[in-house]
Amino acid sequence: MDTEKHFYARRTVAILSRGNAAARRDATPKSGRFVDVFEALAAVGIEGRPVIYDESFADAAREQLLAADGVLVWVNPIQDGRNRAGLDVLLRDVAAQGVWVSAHPDVILKMGTKEVLYRTRSMGWGSDTALYPSAAAMRAELPGQLATGPRVIKRNRGNGGQGVWKVERLPNSSMIRVLDATKDAPEKLTLDDFVRRCAEYFETGSVIDQAFQPRLSEGVVRCYMAGDRCAGFGHHKVKALVDSPAARSEAGPRLYSSNADPRFQRLRRLMEDEWTPQLTSLLDIARDDLPAIWDADFMLGAVQADGSDSYVLGEINVSSVHPYPDQAPAEIARRVADRLQLKL
Repeated sequence: MDTEKHFYARRTVAILSRGNAAARRDATPKSGRFVDVFEALAAVGIEGRPVIYDESFADAAREQLLAADGVLVWVNPIQDGRNRAGLDVLLRDVAAQGVWVSAHPDVILKMGTKEVLYRTRSMGWGSDTALYPSAAAMRAELPGQLATGPRVIKRNRGNGGQGVWKVERLPNSSMIRVLDATKDAPEKLTLDDFVRRCAEYFETGSVIDQAFQPRLSEGVVRCYMAGDRCAGFGHHKVKALVDSPAARSEAGPRLYSSNADPRFQRLRRLMEDEWTPQLTSLLDIARDDLPAIWDADFMLGAVQADGSDSYVLGEINVSSVHPYPDQAPAEIARRVADRLQLKL
C-alpha cells in the first residue's frame, strides 16, 4: 500500500502553454483552455499543474517543470511574432533530467513539420511532393512542377496557414497566379518575385511543394491521435486555397465527432493499423515517444475502383493541438498514465 501511495504521489504532469505574467499569476487547473484535460488526468489519479511560459520568466517555468514527472506542451511554432527556439532548448534540458516531455522537440522535428510530407510521400497517404532546400533550388525546379498543374507551397514550420500558397501558371503569360492561404484574393506575380517572398522560409528549414488536390473544396478530415490510438475526428469545409466563390460560401467551423464516427472508420483503421506504424518506422520514432495528442489533416484524393475515397495527407500538427473532440481528454489521460507507468 505504501508503494501504491508513493506511486500516485509522484504522478504529476505540468500542462504548459504560452502566456504573460498575469496569466502565470492567475493560472489554475479550473481555469483556461485545458480544464477538461486537468479533469481527465485527475480521473486516472494524476495531478495536473498549470505552467505558463514566456521567455521573460523561462527560469521559473523550468523549475516548475523539473518538479513534475511529465509535461504536456501546447505552444505554437509561431505565435505573436515569437518562435519556440528558447522553449525547445528548455524542454530538451528538462527531458535530459528525467522529465517526460510530450511532444519532445526532437519528435516535433521528425513528424510535426511539413517535411514529413516529403519523407512519407511513398506511404498510402502520400502524393506528388517535392522538397526545396534553398531558394535557388525552388527557382530552378518550380517551373517544371507547375507544368504538371497547380502546386501548394508550404514553409516547413508554421501554423494557421502561415507560409502556405497555391501557385499555378497563367496561360500565355510569364506571370504566375498565387493565393495566400490566409487571404481571400489571389495575386499575379513573376516567379522571381514569388521566390523572393518565400526567401525567409529557408532561414528555418526547407520548403515543401505538393500537388494541389482538386477535391479540397469537399472538405478536410482531421484525425486526432493519442499516441497510436485514434481519439476522434473533425471535419470541415475550408476557404483556404479554394477559388470557387460557391465552394467558399459553404465553408464552416470544424465539426467534431468521436472515434466511433461511422463515416471515418476506414481512415481510423488505416491510421491505427497501417500508417502510424509505418510513420514511426520510417521516421525512427519509438512508439512510446508518440505525442499524447497529435492530429493528421487529410484531403480527399482520387476515388478508388471500389468507390471508396483515398486520403492525402496535408499536414501533421503536434506542437499545439487545440481544440479537439470531447472524447480526446480521456484518451490523452490514458496515454499519459500508460507513459508514466513506463517511466516509473
